[in-house]
Parts: sequence; C-alpha cells; structure tokens
Amino acid sequence: MTSTKSHEQHLIVEFKCETPNRDRVKELLQEFIGPAREEDGCLYYDLYQRADDPNTFFILDGWSSQAAAAAHGEHPNVRRVLEHLLPLLADPPSIIVSNRISD
Repeated sequence: MTSTKSHEQHLIVEFKCETPNRDRVKELLQEFIGPAREEDGCLYYDLYQRADDPNTFFILDGWSSQAAAAAHGEHPNVRRVLEHLLPLLADPPSIIVSNRISD
C-alpha cells in the first residue's frame, strides 16, 4: 500500500566544522530556521548539534513536495547564509534526501 505522505520530501543535511569556527557556524545555521519555516510547503525545519561531536550539526527538514524542497534550496536567505557558511566548514555539507513511506 502506498502512503498518502509519499509526495513529501525529507532532508538530513550535515555540517562539519573545526572547533574555532563552531560558534559562528552555529549562529549562521540558526539564520536558516525562521525564514525556512515560513516558506510554502515547509512541514518542519530543525537544527541539531551532535552530543558526541559538537563540531557536527544537522538540519532535519520536511517539505510537502519535491518542488517545495527545491524552491527552498533556491531561496535568497539560503544563498545568503551559505555564502558566509561554506568557507567555515571542514567539508561541503552532506545531504540525504528521502521520501516518506509511512503514515
């Protein structure tokens, strides 16, 4: 049976930094949250920091559709924050995209 939620798209985005950049990276990541939550199609948008590795952060976000998730990636706020964030990261962000299969 196909889930009625199968059109949703959920992302796990991992950000890794070095200790000297941690506080600034955390500040920049928090700048994603408010504007993203107001975007059309945003189901949730939350920031986490690993307890066992405080230099690693995750954004878990859900979107009503692939189109809504794609539009978020093109949002001016995302582009603005990434411009300042990317040079502070140890590696490029890792993005896992998934589709919901359960109700």
